[in-house]
Amino acid sequence: MAEAPVLIVGAGPTGLVLALWLAKAGIPVRIIDRSAKPGTASRAVGVQARTLEFYRQLGIAREVVDAGLPFAAANLWVRGRKAARVPFGDMGRGISPYPYMLMYPQDEHERLLSGHLNRLGVKVERPTELVGFEEAGGCIRARLKPTDGTEEVCEAAYLAGCDGAHSTVRHGLGLNFAGGTYSHLFYVADIAGSGPALNGEFNGMLDTADFLAVFPLKGRGRGRLIGTVRDSALAHGEALTFEDVSARMFGYLDLCIDRVNWFSTYHVHHRVAERFRVGRVFLLGDAAHVHSPVGGQGMNTGIGDAVNLAWKLADVLRGRAAPTLLDSYEPERIAFARRLVATTDTVFAVISRPGPIAARVRLIAPRLLGALFRLRSVRRFMFRTISQTALNYRRSSLSQGRAGRVRGGDRLPWLAPEMREGRADNFASLETRAWQVHVYGEASPDLAAVCQANGFALHTFAWRPAMRRTGLRRNALYLVRPDGYVALADSKGRAAELERYWSALAACHSVAARQPDVSGTGKLR
Repeated sequence: MAEAPVLIVGAGPTGLVLALWLAKAGIPVRIIDRSAKPGTASRAVGVQARTLEFYRQLGIAREVVDAGLPFAAANLWVRGRKAARVPFGDMGRGISPYPYMLMYPQDEHERLLSGHLNRLGVKVERPTELVGFEEAGGCIRARLKPTDGTEEVCEAAYLAGCDGAHSTVRHGLGLNFAGGTYSHLFYVADIAGSGPALNGEFNGMLDTADFLAVFPLKGRGRGRLIGTVRDSALAHGEALTFEDVSARMFGYLDLCIDRVNWFSTYHVHHRVAERFRVGRVFLLGDAAHVHSPVGGQGMNTGIGDAVNLAWKLADVLRGRAAPTLLDSYEPERIAFARRLVATTDTVFAVISRPGPIAARVRLIAPRLLGALFRLRSVRRFMFRTISQTALNYRRSSLSQGRAGRVRGGDRLPWLAPEMREGRADNFASLETRAWQVHVYGEASPDLAAVCQANGFALHTFAWRPAMRRTGLRRNALYLVRPDGYVALADSKGRAAELERYWSALAACHSVAARQPDVSGTGKLR
């Protein structure tokens, strides 16, 4: 019988980020994976700005950025002719400290996360399989089958299913995974070669019946290909190889392939589990939702699930909140997953659907997109959407109030550092991963007293006009959650509103009394 407060099943990016956040919060975890070794072939390659912001909170963003390749531009081709070039380099300048998408293959990504987890004394247990589980006596009793084939019982306070689309945890809960599967068989390949399409930018080719996406990777002549397998190859009923993909599309892009490092085929699904939580069991990442690769959203959404759940579990397990705080995980994350699946499904259907109308749309769309992206407003909107910086929890039970354009549930707007005065940006304080209060302007003595009494770090920032442009209001109060989202916004900066909100939250969630840190760092203990 082994015990751990949190048992994490699945060591992909979602499970690793959940384990890393909890471990940094001082919460012991066990993380298992049934595969003998980490994956070497993966489809996910894009790391969005919001994920990099979370990684900054974990202290690993710089390392990830240095290892990856910023997404500079997208070139859209139609039947061998360039239809548009869309610059992406600094599309989100002023919105995020990471105004781009980063190209970073999932297998390399997982190795980096595992390394940081190892340094905290947590190692992924491989190969260890979850055989079954039950909730009884106020805990989870999970049956595990480790390397030697014997069966072990692990008792945990909570179980997190991060074990992919074929989740054992989801099946164990008997949850419906509604959705569908696209008819095409797709392939993904990691290649080395030469040609205009391996220019360090994204290149996408469309014609009436096929498509090819070439994603840039760090390193000369490296790329990740995604496309469709020819129907004639499927008819043979044999094991597919790279020779079965459409070489015609390579010819369109003058792409010369010298080496195929790995090749895999897969079907694209669009599904969302009916529940993300049942009692002490949670679903995250592909175990909870799967969708098309449009926009590079899948892995990033799973990481968002992990961060959302991690700080809530940490507060509960450290006695700072009652377990009912965890009730907010499912409604906050399932609503976004449903919208995301519906959106990516619509776009992917245009790319892959057969028929003359869809074919015509594929030929026109690249030129239309090129024209639209010349508009700054369109570029900004697309960055906010794709980067997930626009994701909000306004309908959450934890979100209240409005100050300026910022509402409870919004991501805290980012402010660039004041280089002349040597001041850090307003996201630097989020690296404590703790509840805190921000005031842009002046805070009243009463507010400072309430913050001290409740153990909140109070961060004040001298007012400047740029703050209004981000939607912030002068002298307003913003109570910020550990994940960087605003819980309470009060336009008048009233201490009484903070006290009222926190008292109400304590009444709902039985939040334990907090003591301020005498070191003056503002961290809770």
